[in-house]
Amino acid sequence: MKTKEIEKGYLFSNSDIKKLIIPLIIEQILTVFVGMVDSMMISSCGEAAVSGVSLIDTVNVLIVNIFTALATGGAVVTGQLLGMKNKREAQRSADQVVLFTTSAAVLIMIILYCIKGFILGTVFGSIDDDVEGYANTYFMIVSAAVPFIGIYNAAAALFRAQGNSKISMNVSLIMNAVNIAGNALLIYGFKMGVAGAAIPTLISRILAAGIMLARLSDQELKLSISKPFCFKPDFSMIKRILRIGIPNALENSMFQLGKILTISIVTTFGTMHITANAVCNTVAMFQIIPGMAVGQGILTVVSQCVGANDYKQAHYYVKKLFKVLYASAISFNIVIVLILPLITRGYNLSTETAELTRHIIWYHTICACTFWSFSFALPNALRAANDVMFPMAVSAFSMWVFRVGASFVIAKGFGMGAFGVWIAMTIDWLVRGIFFVFRYKKTILNRITHPVNAVLADL
Repeated sequence: MKTKEIEKGYLFSNSDIKKLIIPLIIEQILTVFVGMVDSMMISSCGEAAVSGVSLIDTVNVLIVNIFTALATGGAVVTGQLLGMKNKREAQRSADQVVLFTTSAAVLIMIILYCIKGFILGTVFGSIDDDVEGYANTYFMIVSAAVPFIGIYNAAAALFRAQGNSKISMNVSLIMNAVNIAGNALLIYGFKMGVAGAAIPTLISRILAAGIMLARLSDQELKLSISKPFCFKPDFSMIKRILRIGIPNALENSMFQLGKILTISIVTTFGTMHITANAVCNTVAMFQIIPGMAVGQGILTVVSQCVGANDYKQAHYYVKKLFKVLYASAISFNIVIVLILPLITRGYNLSTETAELTRHIIWYHTICACTFWSFSFALPNALRAANDVMFPMAVSAFSMWVFRVGASFVIAKGFGMGAFGVWIAMTIDWLVRGIFFVFRYKKTILNRITHPVNAVLADL
């Protein structure tokens, strides 16, 4: 009874929050789990294959981050329009999110194929010939999936904007089941090696994009794309979406570019460090699943609160969601630490590689349970409140100075190898988090205590 009284008059009930967050966590688990299974299956082809695929996966993550960021711009605009109870404009924004993201995805795919030689030969630095061969095979196949990644992310963001994350969870389940089954068939059955991992990835992305578009065209939904679909660009709406999407895309792109540059540092230490870094990247994704899921939930919830011009509710939900985040993050990381010996054995790692992997994962566990959330989940509240330039500027500064710059100093200067890169990465997190906490107080809390001043500042 007390909970009902507290929730009365708020945009989201406890039940709404659960329906939003739980499918997001499950979807993230599925995505990361399949990535881990993929790399374990590929490990049967040797550590060079794992290394080659992991290098290309850093590019794939960059692409996914770009589309997620662009879709985020659409999700914020759409969420705010839903908060204003303006369904017609929300649908118009949904059309433009899908149209623009798909067009951009096709262009990016073409660019990727054109600069393949630069990526493999220059960006990744000096790598062994067998690693480069595996990387090339994987790159040529999975790059064709880029347009479908764009469509999927745009549709998923629009479903989340209306508080419906169950649909994307179900589609993710289908997509990942197809991916794993295809990997097992082609890698173990037809002995196709790295190509056997890449082809199911492409097929599953195509399938997922088709299903998401079909579901998003359902006119009975709270928010859908128009039927027939409007292929005419609405530049005023696109501009509104890109005002949030572009800074976010630049931020995410620079972040992933920083990871790619630091990987070029790791490659100079040999295959052992590349492999340990690849395995740690996969395991580390599990450790931040709660943060990623709740961060997406924060974006959805706060954008609707902002649309309703209710910053008190926005702050209320941020506090509530952070409690959920920390409780689930600690639970996830306890489980991962307990099964870490099984994970290292599952990758068929050498003794030295397994030892380095364990050291990195233990260190990452501590950092993921303390200040990761303030660096990556909290700024989603800022973006939902249209404050996108500050997170981009802070992230760019921190990434180049601490993630990249400190990586050279710690990894190379102090001879700490891949472990040094991870130390530099967490220093980057800490710096971001400090800036974002202070900015949150100004952007959200100031609008609660001084609403008139906040309105004048916007003008």
